[in-house]
Amino acid sequence: MSLVNYKPHVAVLLAAYNGMRWIEEQIASILCQRAVDVVVYISVDLSSDGTLAWCQELSQRDSRVIVLPDTGERYGGAAKNFFRLIKDVDFSNFDYVSYADQDDIYLEDKYRAAHETIISRGCAAYSSNATAYWPDGRKVLLVKSQRQRKYDFLFEAGGPGCSYVLRVAEALEFKNFLLHNWQKTNEVGLHDWLTYAWFRSAGKKWHIDKRSYILYRQHGGNQIGANNGISGIRSRLALLSSGWYRSEFMKISNLVGRDVPGLPASFLDEGAFPKRFLIFNFNEFRRSARDRLAFGFLAFFGFM
Repeated sequence: MSLVNYKPHVAVLLAAYNGMRWIEEQIASILCQRAVDVVVYISVDLSSDGTLAWCQELSQRDSRVIVLPDTGERYGGAAKNFFRLIKDVDFSNFDYVSYADQDDIYLEDKYRAAHETIISRGCAAYSSNATAYWPDGRKVLLVKSQRQRKYDFLFEAGGPGCSYVLRVAEALEFKNFLLHNWQKTNEVGLHDWLTYAWFRSAGKKWHIDKRSYILYRQHGGNQIGANNGISGIRSRLALLSSGWYRSEFMKISNLVGRDVPGLPASFLDEGAFPKRFLIFNFNEFRRSARDRLAFGFLAFFGFM
C-alpha cells in the first residue's frame, strides 16, 4: 500500500450528550483532517440542549456526517453510547475505526500520523499522548506512551479513547466479541479500557505514540479528565476507596483474562486476584513507574 497515493478511509464514531458548547468545533476539526477521507457517525444520548437537532441538520448539509436513529434511550454514560456505535455502524468497508468525544479538538494530521504509524510498524491499533487544555489557556502534555507492560491492559487504558485508531479487520473482531458478550460488556464503565484490553489480550500489536495530535478539553463535564496534580491524586484515591477501580479491572479481567497467559486460573472463579500474584507482579500492571509503585504499595497492604 503506497503512503503517497492512497487516502485511507476512517469511520469516526462520535458519542454525544448535551454537547452544543463544543461539538461544532470538534466535528470541524475531524472533517478538516489531511490526507484521509472521513465519515463521522454520531450517536446522541438523550439530550436537552438541541444537540440531536443540530447534528441532524449538519448531516443534511454534509454527507460525511451520519446521525444514528434516535432510540429515545438514555445510555447514562459514554461507554454504552460507544458500544451502541460499534454495534450499529457498518464500518466493514473502511480502513480504520476511530473514537471521538464531542469536546476535543484534533490537529489536522492526527489520522495521517496514525495511518503511517500503523503501516510502518505493522500494528493493529494506535493511540497517543494528548494535550490537556483548560479555558484559561493552560496546557499540559498527558504522557501515556511509557513502555507497555505484560499486564498493563488489565489495569488501565492505552491512553485517552479519543486518540484510538483501530485497523478495521481487528475492529470487526472486537465488534464480534462485544456482540457475543453484550450484557457483560455493557457493565464496563470505560469503552477505551475494554478496547485496549481486548486487543492486547488477543495478541494484537498496539502502538502508543509519544506525539500528541489532540487538544483534550478539560471542563466540569468531563466523565474522565486529565487527573493530573493534587486533584487527580484525590480523584484516583476516591475511585479506589469506593471500590470502583477494583470492580472495573475485575469486570475487564473476567471478560478477556482467559486468553492471557500467566494469569492464575483461580481469579476467574473467585472474582479476585490472589494477593501474592498482585504483590509479585505489581511491576507489570501499569506503564507509569509512579503508578506501579503505588499499585505495589496498595496491593501489599490489601487495598487491591
